[in-house]
Amino acid sequence: MECWDTIQAYAFRSLGFGERLLPREDFTLCQHITLIGSGLLWNIYFGVLALGAGFFLATAVALGKANQNRLIRKPSEWFVFLFRGSPLFIQFFLAYQLFVLLPREGIEVFGITAETRWLTRAWAGALIVLFFNTAAYSAEIFYGALQSVPKGDHDAADAYGLTGWSKFKRITWPTMLRLAWPAYTNEAIFLFQSTTLVFFSGFPAWQQRGDALYYASYFADKTFNPFVAYPIVAGYFILLTLVIIGLFGRMNRRLNRHLPGQAPRLKYRPHVIR
Repeated sequence: MECWDTIQAYAFRSLGFGERLLPREDFTLCQHITLIGSGLLWNIYFGVLALGAGFFLATAVALGKANQNRLIRKPSEWFVFLFRGSPLFIQFFLAYQLFVLLPREGIEVFGITAETRWLTRAWAGALIVLFFNTAAYSAEIFYGALQSVPKGDHDAADAYGLTGWSKFKRITWPTMLRLAWPAYTNEAIFLFQSTTLVFFSGFPAWQQRGDALYYASYFADKTFNPFVAYPIVAGYFILLTLVIIGLFGRMNRRLNRHLPGQAPRLKYRPHVIR
């Protein structure tokens, strides 16, 4: 099979399009690159949706932690502590076991039957776990930035007569984002890398439709040579990291466009321990 034929057959296999059966022998470099790249689409799916939805929950939780009302502050603190204090792999495992225990016929709420079968699928169940996990980490970043908003900014807002929502939207929230954005960029990078745990936790790969690491593991097991497939995965994620840094860097410059001089470029500082 020529390389172009391989790309046509396997480029979107992880999404259910193209050749149904995986190659069994005579593995080529083109097959490695194509199938692992196909699986990367799942990593992008998990990362984009979890990060996009988690941003808003993280903002709400950060505001909850900063609230003086104990009934609002304590649940926010425990949410952050729970998801930051436990390993992500264990969260995947426990969530899958919990979803499996739900009744197959669904749960009836106010006379309406809510389907639960889709929660055991990675596209939904694993996405929920990633959503809560990144929201907890991002909330702590936003909370720290919220506490670091200069008092002078609040005084200036008061002097202009800004209060409540107007003050938060025009002063507090933009300043918080500017302070938190470099650290939030690192959280986004680490989230995309964490998506490789999905199909190695509890969520099964349906019809062998896994992510990039799933296909890399398949090739490594069949060829007994991990020094081809895994470096390809690393290369894909390095490229993905460069894209994230570029996009977040543009946003960082936009957030700081009113400041004198050019906004500093973001630098990638990997997490050693999470």
